[in-house]
Amino acid sequence: MVHVKHVLVLGGTTGARRLVESLVGEPRVRVTTSLAGRVAAPRLPPGDVRVGGFGGAEGLAEWVREHRVDALVDATHPFASTMSRNAVLAAAQAHVPLLALRRPGWVAQDGDRWHSAGSLAEAAELLPVLGERVFLTTGRMGLAAFAGEGLDALWFLVRSVDAPEPPCPRNMDVLLDRGPFSLDGEREIIRRHGIDVLVTKDSGGDATAPKLTAAREAQIPVVVVRRPPVPEGVPVAATPDEAGEWVVRKLYASG
Repeated sequence: MVHVKHVLVLGGTTGARRLVESLVGEPRVRVTTSLAGRVAAPRLPPGDVRVGGFGGAEGLAEWVREHRVDALVDATHPFASTMSRNAVLAAAQAHVPLLALRRPGWVAQDGDRWHSAGSLAEAAELLPVLGERVFLTTGRMGLAAFAGEGLDALWFLVRSVDAPEPPCPRNMDVLLDRGPFSLDGEREIIRRHGIDVLVTKDSGGDATAPKLTAAREAQIPVVVVRRPPVPEGVPVAATPDEAGEWVVRKLYASG
């Protein structure tokens, strides 16, 4: 008789979906994906899916125990630091192994004009001396950082999956779109809107990387918000394949 073990994947990323797609074909593994519910129409992975928060680390630990989860994979966005901290606490309380799936960050290339920022607020402070027409690709959360009076002279093109809510930059247009994005499309956005500075989070991956190439070609500066570190002591997989191997090895190392 096959002993099926339960894996909870904290998802919402392309890497999470690819991990789940690989695991659902494994007869010894049952997978549940948890989505935060911040996107109105998310792309659902195969297998069981739950949507919504857990109520902090305590709630997550309770869910893990109640549903007999054998391993936890944090495959959330690299900037979902609160969820990552909750995962660490919950895994410790429920006594289950935890893995973080994090695609590598982007690396500057010759010709890039990158400016590093430790937060959205720090990124906003850099803008007045870098440009006037900003392509803001940090999503709809955290736009309050760009809504200060000191930025009223700037114009923002805000790209997000769902419409942003106030507070927002005073002068802005919204572009509702979902990646992956093509290089030709990013070139056209920069040309058509006269973009002279790009703001992005260092999310890594290929789906949204073409904007960096387009900015390099247009010789415009890019403000890159650094990602928070993975919590100390948590093992990290760089690819869905590595994460899948960890799951099977961890769950069945002892039979």
